[in-house]
Amino acid sequence: MIGAPVFIDRISKAYGSQTAVSDVTLDIPAGEFLSILGPSGSGKTTLLTMIAGFESPSAGRLVIGGRDVTAVSPDRRNIGMVFQRYALFPHLTVAENIAFPLKMRGIGKDLRAERVKRALDLVQLPDYARRYPHELSGGQQQRVAVARAIVFEPPVLLMDEPLGALDKKLRESMQIEIKQLQQRLGATVIYVTHDQEEALTMSDRIAVMAKGKIAQLGSPADIYRNPQTAFVADFIGKMNFLRGEFLGETAGSQAIKLDENVVFHTPSAVSGYDGAARIGGRVRLALRPERLGLAARGAGGKNALPGRIETSVFAGSFDLHLVRADFGSHDILQVQTPADGMQAPFVKGTLVDVVAEQDGLRLFADVEA
Repeated sequence: MIGAPVFIDRISKAYGSQTAVSDVTLDIPAGEFLSILGPSGSGKTTLLTMIAGFESPSAGRLVIGGRDVTAVSPDRRNIGMVFQRYALFPHLTVAENIAFPLKMRGIGKDLRAERVKRALDLVQLPDYARRYPHELSGGQQQRVAVARAIVFEPPVLLMDEPLGALDKKLRESMQIEIKQLQQRLGATVIYVTHDQEEALTMSDRIAVMAKGKIAQLGSPADIYRNPQTAFVADFIGKMNFLRGEFLGETAGSQAIKLDENVVFHTPSAVSGYDGAARIGGRVRLALRPERLGLAARGAGGKNALPGRIETSVFAGSFDLHLVRADFGSHDILQVQTPADGMQAPFVKGTLVDVVAEQDGLRLFADVEA
């Protein structure tokens, strides 16, 4: 099974006066696992259905494996698909469900049996051929759906929220299994999800969508560490935002006034903000909870943010502290610290300094709020 490149060239889709997808271009190399991530209504599923051929674009074109398939019917695109609702035929056995696309393609009985066996081995269900869908767990049904999608060896696999119906533990297990399977097969996978952790875990690259457009495209690490907009920063992972006034830039440092008594400095090289806004412009300072620490009030240094503990809770691998800022609009800051058992729990009302790691900061114009 060899993946094929997919080129989405300025594709748009409108329903009357409503635009669902607007001028999207994506160049997906053969064998890549690309996740299309976004909230409900962002256009991600509409984009996937156009790739599949179930919707026709209002503008643009789609090229798969060097072949323009914009006007080609879904059954002639040679694409495998897996949906959140597995769509297994209840009256057919597992083997018959998996063999169905082969039968529709006129593949002979002996070769069908051979390919079904191989597909069942790949999804680790070698002994389930004679069972019926109602005799399977949710995770097993999902594996059968994946086996049916790969049995005819398509160069491109489309997956639309395929793990959404599973519980958290099973979903996390299936994420790893699907990624490992994709790497063994070499198929190109385009995976639609609204689950940021899923996208971060599985993808080679992530395309974050908002209002029908690509807000940012990059590797999981780049998207997480270097969000280009406040929307991406807020959507990927947890993020604290503080509003302030841009005071200017000197010696590689940008100054943000959070209130009359608190001025915060962020290195220009890591802030993500070009500093072109006029002095006095409104900005948003973004801070990841896991890149923050706590110190006793007055011990955090000149760039510390004063606050007081609202509550501290044990969250397994980390302790989560909710800190009420003692400045500005008195926002609640989330601070994650390692749960090493060495630190005594903070009591509500304890005065603290919130200390930020300098390379964990981002700054955005407030117009993106």
